[in-house]
Amino acid sequence: MISSIEILKKYWHYNSFRPLQEEIINAVLEDKDVITLLPTGGGKSICFQIPALAKNGVCLVISPLIALMQDQVKNLTDKGIKAVTIKSGTSQEELISFFDNIKFGGVKFLYISPERLQSYFIQQKIKELNINLIAIDEAHCISEWGHDFRPSYRNINLLKELHPTVNFIALTATANKKVLDDIATSLSLKSPVLFKKSFFRDNLAYQIFNVEDKLQRLLQIFKKTQKPAIVYVNSRNKTTQIASFLNTNNYNSSFYHAGLSTEEKNSSFSNWLTEKTPIMVATNAFGMGIDKANVGLVIHLDIPSSIENYLQEAGRAGRNNEKSFAVLLYNQSDILLYKDRLHQTEINVKEVKEIYKKICQSYRISFGEQPTESYLFNLLEFSKKNKIPSIKVDTAIKILVNNGIVEIENNYNKKATLQFTVSSRTVLNYLDKNNILKKFTNTLLRTYAGIFENEVNIDEFFIAKKTGLTTKIVIANLQRLQKDEIVIYNSINNEAQIRFLLPREDDYTINRFAKEIKQLVKQKKQKSDDMIHYLQTATICRSLQILNYFNENKKENCGICDVCISEKNKNTKNIANKILLLLKENHLSSSEICNQITANEKDILIHLQELLIENKIAINHLNRYQLNNKL
Repeated sequence: MISSIEILKKYWHYNSFRPLQEEIINAVLEDKDVITLLPTGGGKSICFQIPALAKNGVCLVISPLIALMQDQVKNLTDKGIKAVTIKSGTSQEELISFFDNIKFGGVKFLYISPERLQSYFIQQKIKELNINLIAIDEAHCISEWGHDFRPSYRNINLLKELHPTVNFIALTATANKKVLDDIATSLSLKSPVLFKKSFFRDNLAYQIFNVEDKLQRLLQIFKKTQKPAIVYVNSRNKTTQIASFLNTNNYNSSFYHAGLSTEEKNSSFSNWLTEKTPIMVATNAFGMGIDKANVGLVIHLDIPSSIENYLQEAGRAGRNNEKSFAVLLYNQSDILLYKDRLHQTEINVKEVKEIYKKICQSYRISFGEQPTESYLFNLLEFSKKNKIPSIKVDTAIKILVNNGIVEIENNYNKKATLQFTVSSRTVLNYLDKNNILKKFTNTLLRTYAGIFENEVNIDEFFIAKKTGLTTKIVIANLQRLQKDEIVIYNSINNEAQIRFLLPREDDYTINRFAKEIKQLVKQKKQKSDDMIHYLQTATICRSLQILNYFNENKKENCGICDVCISEKNKNTKNIANKILLLLKENHLSSSEICNQITANEKDILIHLQELLIENKIAINHLNRYQLNNKL
């Protein structure tokens, strides 16, 4: 069997493991059940990928998000490792071929969602595979006390029946003791070995500032700290607005959110990675696969939904172990908006039923029916048509997804299509009358062959680069050509694909998860309260607050957070005053002063020097300090 270090060198091109990785890999190779708690950036994936590569057979990976699975599959494929996931809408016939390819095609990793795992057909197909390891990613989803509880995760232990001799590895970046115990119990793990890395980061300064003008403070921060940075905001519009503001002020920035095309995301990411634009302004969609070691600054301009999410995002700074900063800017208006947004997203069982019912009615799905095909779903259009706030619909959809009722895949069709429906002569005549579209249309005709004869795939982002226009203007031009009946243009990048995983039974379908829905609302409220409490507690070291939240017992302050620095500054003023008070009564040597003041000796000596420079004190002929007015 090839050694773990050889696999690491061959595929990842590293010469050594990060802390705990090798110990975890060895425990997995010894066929032990393992629970791994490594904070963001700790290299969790390698802990199951390397032992899986070292053994014969296929590693089954349970993962909660389609995008997360696709990202990991791509990363492995790019390394020359065969990895697959089940595409949304795959028919049973296609699944038979899919699993045959896994069996006989040398596939090493099968990524699957916990909802897919509930299918009896898929269970039987998994039973036929030579599984060498079962990895549960984002394992905190198993626990109702975790920050992303997924009821379908509770049924993962059925894999113990399908493959009773195969060991499990459960991985998470954020879990307290209660969640870790829940993971072990729910997965029926046999004497699991726990590997836990402290959440303490001695090089990361958590700094929270209550400021009215956040944009001005943002400029001050970048003037002082010129390192690669991420600025997190809570809306797509804000990413473009803040990036534009920074660029206007000569700070090169890109922006990133889930609504961008794949090409636009790749371009933004590449510019940030190469530091052509060292600042990335992003929503929390910018998270997967971010492995840039020299990020020196993560700034939150909006309040994160939980301490867990905050820690994951802030933890992307300082992975090279150099001093870095996690800065959160807020004011009282933000707290009011935060609480209001939470109130707007609160949803009850009745509302979830109503939204589910209207979704089914939209596609004319009758009672007892479970359609085999997938449908296009536009959340904003649905919300507008049914006069339901989009934020409520979004929350309901997440509940339906988390409970295995529907499956959603965003941007599933990455390519728009275009076909000219008139003759080339008609196009020329049209362009003579619409000169503003002439250059743009000629570029289309030169770029895509056969566009008069057939419908062809096009890429709006590529066209934008070629014409020097923005993607928005490209889309507007294509829509204008369609309106004037010159082309047929199908753009479905903003649509999602919805698939129904259960027959429609309205009340019964939702009632089964009523308890979980109520628990979700309660938990969301608790986590938001914890986040606000963290922001407003300016008397306890930030690191200690985080460690306490995750049940870590540490008493020593970090010394670099805003609370510690503020305390240090207070102490600094106190030292100078204490020295002056002591010298009011007596002439003292430096050692005598140090003995009578509770503070760091180095700080006391520095203050003595400063007081001498300011002529507030002097040294007499006995080499003792005294007040200057007594000379």
